[in-house]
Amino acid sequence: MDVNLDVAKEKLIERGFLDIEVDPSMDIFAEIERLKKEKNAIILAHYYQEPDIQDIADYIGDSLGLAQMAEKTDADMIVFAGVHFMAETAKILNPGKKVLLPDLNAGCSLSDSCPPALFKLFKEKHPDHIVISYINCSAGIKALSDIICTSSNAKAIVDSLPKEQKIIFAPDKNLGAYINKTSGRNMVLWNGACMVHEIFSLEKITRLKERHPEAKLIAHPECEEPVLRIADFIGSTTQLLKYTQENDSKSFIVATEAGILHQMMQKSPDKIFIAAPPDNACACNDCPHMKLNTLEKLYLCIKYELPEILMPEDVRLAAKKPIDRMLEMSKQLGII
Repeated sequence: MDVNLDVAKEKLIERGFLDIEVDPSMDIFAEIERLKKEKNAIILAHYYQEPDIQDIADYIGDSLGLAQMAEKTDADMIVFAGVHFMAETAKILNPGKKVLLPDLNAGCSLSDSCPPALFKLFKEKHPDHIVISYINCSAGIKALSDIICTSSNAKAIVDSLPKEQKIIFAPDKNLGAYINKTSGRNMVLWNGACMVHEIFSLEKITRLKERHPEAKLIAHPECEEPVLRIADFIGSTTQLLKYTQENDSKSFIVATEAGILHQMMQKSPDKIFIAAPPDNACACNDCPHMKLNTLEKLYLCIKYELPEILMPEDVRLAAKKPIDRMLEMSKQLGII
């Protein structure tokens, strides 16, 4: 490898691509496609990514779909256009593959709200409980868990367990409270939350519903209970997308990260989609972590094969067990 490339890679590690310029005259879409073929790479993108990244991705999905795709891909390189815990999950399932994240700083407020050291102490206070953790958590939390779940399969997994089974649910208190309410359980909840879903303004949404009485309010279960209480439909990102395709309504107020509207408009171009407003000056609710990934960073990521996701093998093996259990339970329960 030449010295210039070594220096460039050092900059990528230290600065997160800030010192690397992309030729503005280059056809970046064509170059990404060329590099994908050359390196046998696959791009997995979350619904919350910017439209350009969604358009060039090989697979777009929510946490469950992305985990399933990461498990079965035969690509040598997985480029994960999402946030850190998602890329970690791909590495946990694919130790022999190179897993890349366009911006290593693309974290998650929910994952950050549950530090493994503190959660370990919390878990020790409830020795007769099993731990079900939402996939939006770090590898360290996954390693402390018995079962991983997503918003798509959380209720089905909880319902499949004996009623007498005591459960700790982490890290999202809103999703946990929603499952408690709909399943009749009394799970012990870790006090964590997603900044995107907690910031929706009930007052602004109510006013929006008054201006658009024909619109259906659809919400992710990570939203706070007052928003869920007035929602016409509650579901995971994929379930929200499917609902907008199958429901007869022609307009929807969408209470989740605004990136999903791109897919909704593509699937149903004849319908109107309104981003639910947050409790600030912005008109929609973007995740600042998700939006750290850009098309330029995606290109540089594949070109230089950095930043790469790495983790200790003992952590990976411990974190893999509850993910494997989730994937197997999802198959048994018919959640595909």
